[in-house]
Amino acid sequence: MGHHIIQEVSQEKFEFTGRAKMIAIGLFVIGAILAGVGAMDVKSNWDSIGHHATEVVHLDDATESHKETEHGDHHATPAHEGHSHAKEDTKDLHSATDHHAEIVDGHHGPTWMTRVWANLLLNSYYFWLFAVSALFFIAVNYVANAGWAVMLKRIMEAQTSYLYLGSAILLAVVIGSRHTLYHWVQYFDDPSAPTDAILDSKAWLLNNTSLFFFIPFVLISWILIRMKLRNNSISEDKDEGLSMFKSSTKWSAFFIFFFAFTFSALSWLIIMSIDAHWYSTMFSVYNFAISFVTGLSVMMVIVQYLKAKGYMEMVSDEVVHDLGKFMFAFCVFWGYIFLSQWLLIWYTNLPEETVYFAARLEGGYKTLFAINIFMCFLAPFLVLMMRNAKRSPKVLLTAAAVILVGHWVDTYLLIMPGTVGDKAGIGMLEIGTTVAFAGIFMYVVLNSLSKANMYPINHPYVLESANHDVGP
Repeated sequence: MGHHIIQEVSQEKFEFTGRAKMIAIGLFVIGAILAGVGAMDVKSNWDSIGHHATEVVHLDDATESHKETEHGDHHATPAHEGHSHAKEDTKDLHSATDHHAEIVDGHHGPTWMTRVWANLLLNSYYFWLFAVSALFFIAVNYVANAGWAVMLKRIMEAQTSYLYLGSAILLAVVIGSRHTLYHWVQYFDDPSAPTDAILDSKAWLLNNTSLFFFIPFVLISWILIRMKLRNNSISEDKDEGLSMFKSSTKWSAFFIFFFAFTFSALSWLIIMSIDAHWYSTMFSVYNFAISFVTGLSVMMVIVQYLKAKGYMEMVSDEVVHDLGKFMFAFCVFWGYIFLSQWLLIWYTNLPEETVYFAARLEGGYKTLFAINIFMCFLAPFLVLMMRNAKRSPKVLLTAAAVILVGHWVDTYLLIMPGTVGDKAGIGMLEIGTTVAFAGIFMYVVLNSLSKANMYPINHPYVLESANHDVGP
């Protein structure tokens, strides 16, 4: 395109200013206050939220009817129906601590704390995905010998720094909320509960060993791999040669293989098991699509922020253009996975499958379902398909913001119908919790970004990235 060839990359160092720190801390404080006020408001108005108390939507009546016809009532009693008889005898013992719980069809419905836990799970999982996707992207670039994104590598590494705190928060929320959000935990902890054939068939995964040992094992393993890749990257700045690059490539290849299985299992355990009777062979891929497109969007926001502050001058419009292409591509990928899962479930028309979408096409969720499709696919697709749009900072920032808000709604729809039913809503609790997590994420990422040079100066492909050209 006629631009001059860069022979040497001049180094930059990001300064995490006091003003930026105060903004991040302020977001956390304001978000925490809003979340606290919102939680108290939800608590005081819980009985008036929704038209009536609703049991958590899993299989329930649809599955009971389907199984009753084919296998007999005693083989397919859903977990909630089964617990209704066991808990009738013991409800007096729990009345002191569960006095906010509503009894629906003979069992406890969601309480105001269910909504609080659900919001913590939503945001701890959503922001954690940003770090996971950045680590995966680093590994993919190593294995593919990709050179175009090397100038963005330190931004990816900064995003992965949230993996430490984010994993700890997510693990704490999952374990702390297990008796509130995951009805299979209650089922397996109660030996007197009537048999639930579907849950019993998933006992190999849905168990305390998975919660207390498998999840921490995976998270710690990812953190250790992240530490290895980061240390190699920092060491590469000091020592010339290919030893660090080759080591990172080997570790990246291992991580991608390990990630494929462990991310699937984590998405099943943490999110899909909320609707524990439901089946979907595409669910982990769907979660990966959410993770990757949002991680790319966060990266775009950081790039544009740094450029506005006078940093990353050597990151050309060509590199930003390609990052925009990735955002566009994975918006399409998400749409493809969404449609594939939807069509497969709609076509089979089995109660075990259709009940999942039925719950998300009722009441207030119906509007959010439409917003989700518009913000996650339609809007970014129509905007980012144009070449000039991928070279305009304002358009790219707007597209990234739409994608991030859209997939927050997407994750909201994964969690809320199966936990709080029609008692969900988007108010101060939801907004405040999200703002607080945004403040934490911003502080951790910008702090990490200030700890190393902006460019991996001795990376073998750094000049290729600096001179990257996508063509006319």
